[in-house]
Amino acid sequence: MSERMPRADLTTDPWFVALDVDGTIMHEDESIDPAVASAVASARDRGHEVTIATGRSWAGTSSVLETLGLRPEYVVCANGAVTMKRDDAASDGYVRTHIETFDPTAALERIRSFLPDGRFMVELPDGERIYTAGMDTWNLDSARQVEFEGLFVPSATRVVVVSPEHGADEFMDIVAGMGLHQVSYAIGWTAWLDIAPDGVSKATALERVRGWQGHALDRVIAVGDGRNDIEMFTWAGAAGRAVAMGQAPDEVKGAATEVTGSVDEAGLAVVLDTLP
Repeated sequence: MSERMPRADLTTDPWFVALDVDGTIMHEDESIDPAVASAVASARDRGHEVTIATGRSWAGTSSVLETLGLRPEYVVCANGAVTMKRDDAASDGYVRTHIETFDPTAALERIRSFLPDGRFMVELPDGERIYTAGMDTWNLDSARQVEFEGLFVPSATRVVVVSPEHGADEFMDIVAGMGLHQVSYAIGWTAWLDIAPDGVSKATALERVRGWQGHALDRVIAVGDGRNDIEMFTWAGAAGRAVAMGQAPDEVKGAATEVTGSVDEAGLAVVLDTLP
């Protein structure tokens, strides 16, 4: 892994730029450093395809695009389970163009047996979210509260589990003992578990989008800070650039090819300014 980020050679081929949101673009309070906003706009204006690849639902992503003034052709949400396509005829300018789903029931029952006081949220294919009591710190637009058994739906794109009474290390040990199968999952900074359909990640969705748009593998750059970015880093770093934010956990930095400054240091702006 290198700390250096040399400026790319000038070329007429644009870069395919995939950016995580929380901890990369945005601070914890959802503010964006002016230097980051300016660097994103500048990269876009120089002709690069700048998009977002996030664990957030579309409801929590569209406002980020609006704030940044971005209108990419495709946007990756729900850790790769939902890909949005720009459509000017749609009410919010985008439609769901590719959705990956799974039956969350077995995973929910398994997790609850280990975390009886856990708090749960399930995202449905149409973007609606259902959640149990205690998820009041989350954005609950397009969401409704249900009893735990109400989460047993036949088709979901994402499951989120939060356990506030556990520290991050203890939570990771608990999750490791769950033996979750036939799903993909990532553990957040705190006691937060994000579950996607088996084999689905930001990387799988971004590779699909890359193919649709015809970007070269060596013109890909991905920037993130979370454990749900590790697969994205493996994908981007194979021929392009995978950049971890300075505050990322060591295992995330280890999956990257470069490390930039932290979100508090506007590290993303430094990365984007290296593009031609």
